[in-house]
Amino acid sequence: MCAKYGAADRATQTVRRDIAVEVKIGVQHTPREIVLESGQSAQDVERAVADALAGKAQLLSLTDDKGRKVLVPAERIAYVEIGEPTARRVGFGAL
Repeated sequence: MCAKYGAADRATQTVRRDIAVEVKIGVQHTPREIVLESGQSAQDVERAVADALAGKAQLLSLTDDKGRKVLVPAERIAYVEIGEPTARRVGFGAL
């Protein structure tokens, strides 16, 4: 019954909801950078960027913390900045 609802697929994903990594992507000939928070680990993001720049993939594909996919053509990537993993805050307190 679990396989019917995709539980097996969810168990193999490496997306964590409690830790976020900020990723900034500079795109050539574009004045603004793309900024997203991803639940993927910094190593997974780095591996995806390396594959795109090495020509193994034509697109850099990352998923943000809300499940949206961000696609950037590999030949247009100017730079990628990967932040440190941080725990997500819950609530309204400024701690």
